[in-house]
Amino acid sequence: MRVGIGIGSGRGSWEEEAAFLREAERLGVASAWSSEAWGFDAFTPLAYMAGKTERITLGTSIAQAGTRTPAVIAMTALTLASLSGGRFVLGLGTSGPQVIEGWHGIPFARAVARLRETVEIVRMALRGERVVYEGTVYRLPLPGGEGRALKTSAPPWPVPIYLATLGPRSLEMTGELADGWIASSFMPEHADVFLEPIRRGAARAGRSLADLDIHAGGVVAFSDDLDNLIAARKPGFAFEIGAMGSRQRNFYKDAYARQGYGELVERVQALWLAGRRDEAAALIPDEFVIKSNLLGTDAMVKQRIRVYRDAGVTTLRVAPAGETLAERLETLGRLMRLVNEVNAEPVPAGDGSR
Repeated sequence: MRVGIGIGSGRGSWEEEAAFLREAERLGVASAWSSEAWGFDAFTPLAYMAGKTERITLGTSIAQAGTRTPAVIAMTALTLASLSGGRFVLGLGTSGPQVIEGWHGIPFARAVARLRETVEIVRMALRGERVVYEGTVYRLPLPGGEGRALKTSAPPWPVPIYLATLGPRSLEMTGELADGWIASSFMPEHADVFLEPIRRGAARAGRSLADLDIHAGGVVAFSDDLDNLIAARKPGFAFEIGAMGSRQRNFYKDAYARQGYGELVERVQALWLAGRRDEAAALIPDEFVIKSNLLGTDAMVKQRIRVYRDAGVTTLRVAPAGETLAERLETLGRLMRLVNEVNAEPVPAGDGSR
């Protein structure tokens, strides 16, 4: 099992973030990932970090499909692959209607088709092919105009493409098309809710789940006071369920419902939308937080690492807790030691997750 971390939270300077990343690289962290919502973009920080690091893989987790044309995404991916010496991974997702329509002013309709077509067009461009494409969202060259089919003037580069998906239909598409899957709202105890659709899609394309890099994890924090660690994270789950989507469409809420928490998330969302946010957070059960993160003593965190491994996760994506750079690095160092110990253990006989 490899380890990946997030970067670019905005809570420190970029130079401090680079120092964190250089030390993470020294500790053996495999990859670092930047995201975008309605603040910093996902790509620019990676260009900066490419010049500050030597070996670590740099990826977007995620870049919002639909906010850039597939050609712009391909050009940016080729640029970052070149700048980083081939260390770039392109992570894409649909985002949601509140961001896409509210922030970008782009209709969210046909989001899954748009993501599929984006992947197919970007792959053509990355291979150096002349891009001719007839889809339901994109048609290249544009019919009836003066455009002609082009191929990139930059050197082609086989950039891996990962997808962040949640719904069954988009998960099947991930299995069919992607090099990796970026999880969210994921509990390893219920991994098959996500991995079974990915398996089906992979099988349609003549592949298996083992052909994908499966990314999942959560916050990692060490303490003997597990109750305090749990309480601090309940408001974040209430926000995810109540605010990261509309009343009619919240992909994160739906993902938790498919994992057996349907009644709970309906109540949490209703309280949040009624402005009763403290009550919404109080409704989150302890097990919800424990199953979604790596919290507690060394022994507790080590057992959670095993649970993720046995569920089929190949890259443990973590957010190391800590108020300062030194605290975050101390947390990360302890985690890396535990991951190395788990990696040295034999995988239980009969494990069929992969």
